[in-house]
Formats: sequence, C-alpha cells, structure tokens
Amino acid sequence: MEELGRKSVEEFKEAEKMPIIAVLENIRSGYNVGSTFRTADAFLLAGVYICGYTAYPPHKEIKKTALGADESVHWKYFKTTAEAMEDLRALGYKIYAVEQAEDSLMLHDFNMSGDDKVAVVFGNEVTGVEQATIGQCDGCIEIPQLGMKHSLNVSVAAGVVLWELVRRKMTQL
Repeated sequence: MEELGRKSVEEFKEAEKMPIIAVLENIRSGYNVGSTFRTADAFLLAGVYICGYTAYPPHKEIKKTALGADESVHWKYFKTTAEAMEDLRALGYKIYAVEQAEDSLMLHDFNMSGDDKVAVVFGNEVTGVEQATIGQCDGCIEIPQLGMKHSLNVSVAAGVVLWELVRRKMTQL
C-alpha cells in the first residue's frame, strides 16, 4: 500500500483540503452516505455536512461503505439544511443544489473561480433536494443525462459532481 501513496488518518486530517463541502439532505440510505464519505476522502474535500434524517457516524451501513473515511473526513450534523447553509455562508461558501430544476446550469457549463469555496447539496433518493433548500441556494447544478433514465443514484451523482469540481480546482492550482 505504501507505493500507492495513501495517507494515514493523521496525514489526511493535516493535509490541505479542497474548499468543497458535500451536503447530504435527508438521504435514506446509510450506504449512500458511506459512499459519499469515501468520495470525500478520495478527493480531499473540506467536509461532509449531514442534515435532517440522514444517518451519521457511527452507523453500521455508513461504516460498511465508507471503509474508514467516516473517521478521516471532517463532518458535521445539522437538524435542518437551513442551519447547515447558515454555517456554510458564515464560512464564505457559495451553495448549489444538485438538481434538475428550471434555470439550472449544466455541470459542464458551471463556472467557479479558483478562490471560490463551494458547497453542493445532494437530496433524498426519491424526492431530491427540497424546494425550500433550492430557494436558498445560489443556483442549481444539473448533470447532463443523455439516455432514457434521467436520474442517478445519489452517491453516483455525488461522485460525478465532486470529481468535476475537484478536477477544475486542480487545474486552477
């Protein structure tokens, strides 16, 4: 494993993070939460915010898919997404819902500067991001979908969006 250059938990916690936070709003499946933790670890995200009835560590399903990322990635729990958004705004984050909505920006058209701190809200597996949350966001980002189905599993959507944001940040360094 040494040749893979993997960080220890301590090295991860001390490493400079990408100024990106994943916000999970009312996610039903702990497996999806754990998968998002793993993605956050892989991309050195600043953290994961957990809102509403989304499961949070310690949790059996999260542990199974996070494979330890629930111990390395910074996370916070908020009773409501509005509280999480208030915290994010105080930290200087711009907040975007990942949702198919009127006036949403396609992911490949989404622009951010190198200095932007960005939080992205991923919603419930069935109902998506709540309308009240969308109304408080700086905008919506939509993943282009070209096939018959027009939805992705929330952990897959998180992987796609978070990678694209990290990729762009890496090119701006």
